[in-house]
Amino acid sequence: MGRITASRKQLKPDPQHGSLLAAKFINYLMLDGKKSTAQRVFYDALDVIKERVPDEEPIEVFTQAVENVKPAIEVRSKRVGGAAYQVPMQVNRTRQQSLAIRWILMAVREKKGRPTHLKLADELVQAFNREGTAMTRRENVHRMADANRAFAHFAW
Repeated sequence: MGRITASRKQLKPDPQHGSLLAAKFINYLMLDGKKSTAQRVFYDALDVIKERVPDEEPIEVFTQAVENVKPAIEVRSKRVGGAAYQVPMQVNRTRQQSLAIRWILMAVREKKGRPTHLKLADELVQAFNREGTAMTRRENVHRMADANRAFAHFAW
């Protein structure tokens, strides 16, 4: 018998917006099992986004920001005849989403000296506008995949 794992089937939509993506993001944001703290940080960030981008719905800004950060292609190591090649490969939908969320949170946690909800709001607004640290990370991954296009024939 397999263990019970945190999967799509168990994920409940977040209480305020009914969004599965927001619930997933809150779970990634959570540290030490403190979900209420993670929810407060997330919803405070959405309130800040509401002030900064008044013509858009904050949950839409968040959703679009995650969409913008999602990578379409990445490089994976593949050993062929004793040599390891960086082979560009398509990224499936669930991995795209988890990478995007991870990169946004990594960018937020790298910044120091301000409350997390403000840093999160900054990063989400920047990602919405296709700029910022998380978008830079995505561009680097795409650039690396483009540079290693010659090894694409190893992707089987």
